Amino acid sequence: MRRFSLALVSFVLILITVAAVQTRKSWSHLVWQKNAPPAAAASTSPPVQEAKTLRMTEQARRNLGIQSKPWKPQSYWRVIEVPGEIVDRPGVSDRGVTSPAVGVVTEIHAFPGDTVKPGDRLFTLRLFSEYLQNTQSELFKATREVELIAEQRKRLEALAKSGGVPESRLIELDNQLRRQTVLIQSDQQDLLSRGLTPDQIRSVAEGTFISTIDVFAPTPIVQNQQPVSNDVAAPQQFDTLGESLAFEVQELNVQLGQQVQAGQLLSTLANHRELLIEGHAFKREASFLARAAENRWPVHCAFAEDDQIDWPTFDQTLEIRHLANSINPESRTFNFFIPLRNQSRAYDKDSQMFIVWRFRPGQRVRIQVPVEELKDVLILPSAAVVREGPEAFVFQQNGDLFNRLPVHVLYEDRLHTVLANDGSVKAGFYLAQSAAASLNRVLKAQAASGIRADVHVHADGTVHAAH
Repeated sequence: MRRFSLALVSFVLILITVAAVQTRKSWSHLVWQKNAPPAAAASTSPPVQEAKTLRMTEQARRNLGIQSKPWKPQSYWRVIEVPGEIVDRPGVSDRGVTSPAVGVVTEIHAFPGDTVKPGDRLFTLRLFSEYLQNTQSELFKATREVELIAEQRKRLEALAKSGGVPESRLIELDNQLRRQTVLIQSDQQDLLSRGLTPDQIRSVAEGTFISTIDVFAPTPIVQNQQPVSNDVAAPQQFDTLGESLAFEVQELNVQLGQQVQAGQLLSTLANHRELLIEGHAFKREASFLARAAENRWPVHCAFAEDDQIDWPTFDQTLEIRHLANSINPESRTFNFFIPLRNQSRAYDKDSQMFIVWRFRPGQRVRIQVPVEELKDVLILPSAAVVREGPEAFVFQQNGDLFNRLPVHVLYEDRLHTVLANDGSVKAGFYLAQSAAASLNRVLKAQAASGIRADVHVHADGTVHAAH
């Protein structure tokens, strides 16, 4: 009997266990809800609204360097950035000085780094030119022949009047005189082109031949100016155009005692007043550059390693002059060119003038070429906008409070961000011009602390919104 009772109890427990397992979905939530800890119940409360306002003290704003300005709709040019560099302007910046005749370099008057003015002596050559010696001899002979013909005509002129000699004799002498005069003029011009001065040519005509010759600095080509007349035969004074008519000896190509031929390069002079900005663009950017050049849209250039403190404000309007019609086979880029007028200052040392140029060949440039005009937009510095995934925000200042406002970004570059004027930011709002990322971090920190920045507590314990 006792064994039967134990078997019956075991069978009932098994039935209860099987039934509980099969119906656990209907009653398990009641057990867990009853035994759930208080924190789990709190999780079912509605979520806290995301903070959008932060409070910043005046000292904190100064530490971050935050400045706020009202905004109004503006226009902005979308640009493309192209690298470039400053180069010499061919045929203008550099000048080669050549030997006028065969000779030996006996003196060098200007060395690399020296500044010379038009007409300053650069070299003295001892002449070895047989052609130049023959020209001097022909000039002397023609001069003496003219004197002899003139004396003979003077003697025969009285006889011709009395009929002692025929008039044809005087005519023949006049023709000889004209021929010799033409030869004298030709020899004088030849000697002038060889670098002799008018005084030296007069000495040659009197019988004193020239055995040495000086080579002078030429006159630089000044853009948009009338060329200054430069008598090669005489040194020129430094005129009112200042540094634009000064050369720096860039390279010395001969040595003392070296024999040089006519036309051989003696030295290279440089005047960096007129330069070019050479941009390097890809073929896909050609249409943008061509449109900017055709419409004469001004471009903006950021010069690397440019010390703006010691120089006057650069206010030159830069425009694309022309585009190259060939592509570099190695870099697959083509060049375009922008004229650049340099700035300079001069100083004296050891009784000699030296020139310092602001822009130098080889200096790197970042060129911003306008592409499209965006109208009725909001323009802010790039540091005034912060991003969180697809969202972008700016901060409106209202006293010590900063409200985070969502915005739509139309375009952004290295310096500026362009926002749509879609009503999210009202005209006249004071917007922070920098440190948007820092403000966003402070906003999140204040929200995490549980203290709302847009409310304050009165002395009686009541809580009010900021006003």
